[in-house]
Amino acid sequence: MKILVDMNLSPEWVTVLTNHEITAVHWSTVGDPRAEDSVIMDWARTNNYIVFTSDLDFGGVLALTDAEGPSVIQVRAHDVTPEHLELVLIDALEKNQAELEAGCLIVLDEARSRMRILPLTLRPYTR
Repeated sequence: MKILVDMNLSPEWVTVLTNHEITAVHWSTVGDPRAEDSVIMDWARTNNYIVFTSDLDFGGVLALTDAEGPSVIQVRAHDVTPEHLELVLIDALEKNQAELEAGCLIVLDEARSRMRILPLTLRPYTR
C-alpha cells in the first residue's frame, strides 16, 4: 500500500505512515504545491498511490467523473494532526486494505469511517 499525503495535511504524516511500514510521500516532495486536484489524482493513479486528504474536492472529482481510481481517504475533522488521528487512520487502512487496493472512497472522522466502492455512480431512484 502506498499513500500520497496531500498538501493540506502535514508532512509529519509520512513519518507516521512509514513507522507503520506503509510507503508514503507528501505531495510537496513529488509535485508542484500549486497543482490542481486533477494533476494530483492523475499522478496517484499513474503511480498506484492512495490519496490522503482533507480536501472535499477529491470525493467530488471521483463522483463527477465516475472514476475507478485512485482510492481516496478523506479526513473530516477539525484536528487533522497525526497525534489526533493516527490510530483512526491506521485502523481504517487495515480494515479496508482490499477495498483500497481495488478502488474506494473512505471518509474518516474521529469516531468512524465510511467506505464506498468506486466508481461512485448515482443510481436512479425507483419506487
